[in-house]
Amino acid sequence: MFEELKPHLAELRKRLTISFVSVIIGFFVCFSFWNPILAWMSEPLKEVLPEGSNIIFTQIQEPFFTAMKVAFFTGLILTLPIIFWQFWLFVAPGLYENEKKYVIPFVLSATLMFLCGASFCYYVVVPLGFKFLVNFGGQLFTALPSIGEYVGFFTKILVAFGLAFELPVITFFFAKLGLVDDQMLKNYSRHAIVIIFIFAAVMTPPDVISQLLMAFPLLGLYGISIMIAKKVNPYKSDNEEDETQSNSTQNNANE
Repeated sequence: MFEELKPHLAELRKRLTISFVSVIIGFFVCFSFWNPILAWMSEPLKEVLPEGSNIIFTQIQEPFFTAMKVAFFTGLILTLPIIFWQFWLFVAPGLYENEKKYVIPFVLSATLMFLCGASFCYYVVVPLGFKFLVNFGGQLFTALPSIGEYVGFFTKILVAFGLAFELPVITFFFAKLGLVDDQMLKNYSRHAIVIIFIFAAVMTPPDVISQLLMAFPLLGLYGISIMIAKKVNPYKSDNEEDETQSNSTQNNANE
């Protein structure tokens, strides 16, 4: 059995290596521009900080490691098309020839949906969430957020929204493989709603507004995913399947 897995493991190692090298190259490129990138990242926080508050660092090494975090995160975003492409090349041997042609639409749509989720987070969720959190204790305390902790929190929530918006793309891919259909997604809709709200509560700031701003788009994307699955792999009842098989058998007999 291990001998059978060897080619797959070798292929997986190859794809992971290419993806890793791409991210590292992106990291070194972005490290040269970490200052303006960090300024862009911290802009939503600066806009909600009250007068007299500043972003600080509390440890000597914090600015350097923050710059590395910024460069790595940005390099990862820039190399997403390569990462998605390598993922597709890994699963392509198990696809039919007519399914392999979806590589470009998959890479483009997966990258676009991630950027849509990240943009929604940056321009809508982050300003509202940070405004609530800063104002909540602003009357009692002076806000002096640490840049290292802020970047870690910011990248976490941005990646969470980017991955969440991949739901329709993942559904299309699974429906193409015949792993899901629209009826299955409908049957598990209650479970999906619970999982979506738990995911939103874990990945967003601890305020109701941010959680709802993640949960509601995800619910909408789940509904879109059902329509995608219905288009790609529609549910067929047992009677419909029997009728299809019967027609196929009759056509073969006539031939």
